[in-house]
Amino acid sequence: MKELQVEAHTLGISLTKAQIKVFETYYNDLEAWNKNVNLTNITGEENVVIKHFLDSLTVAIVLAANTHMLLDIGSGAGFPGIPVKIVRPEIKITLLEAVAKKVSFLEYCIAKLKLHDIQAVHGRAEDFGHDPKYREQYDVVTARAVAHLSILIEYALPFLRVGGLCIAQKMNNPEEITEAKDALEILGGKIKKIVPITISGLQGRCLVLIEKMRATDEKYPRRPGLPSKRPL
Repeated sequence: MKELQVEAHTLGISLTKAQIKVFETYYNDLEAWNKNVNLTNITGEENVVIKHFLDSLTVAIVLAANTHMLLDIGSGAGFPGIPVKIVRPEIKITLLEAVAKKVSFLEYCIAKLKLHDIQAVHGRAEDFGHDPKYREQYDVVTARAVAHLSILIEYALPFLRVGGLCIAQKMNNPEEITEAKDALEILGGKIKKIVPITISGLQGRCLVLIEKMRATDEKYPRRPGLPSKRPL
């Protein structure tokens, strides 16, 4: 946890003792649950701190001060949503996850860590993206290790208000970004910026920032499974 505090500081994030304690509790519960539920293949304190906690916190450095609502698609064991919530407690966060057992873990963590204004919901982006309660309601949508960028855009952009930001955590792959050109045009998005990550252990990763320029056609996202089978 000392490395977490030091490396977070290099990101411009000063973690309090209370926040470090929350991360420590989170880590312990992740390891305990992972023995019975397949939450992550990344285990051990050093690996979790770098590849889960710090990787998640890179998202926090690009969030605008006036970010009010954030959706984390395919949240899994809570990354990046829960670490972002720990350092930006004022943001209202929704964790969307398709695997019921992972949702159970998320709900447990929300209660155990005493986090407020954060919920875990069980479902798929293709379905929730058409629900008026969620569609075009968010300032920011995050996603990590969810899908190829051209597919991810179809999942994410319907949730964003016009002017909102999708933050895709990716390996720095110019070809993948080029291949998403058609999806961006169809769905109303534009690459705003690509932010390289320089933290030791995370080299080669980047944040692809996509701004929503106009409303997404109501027919998107397409039915479950179709975006991955037939990318735009």
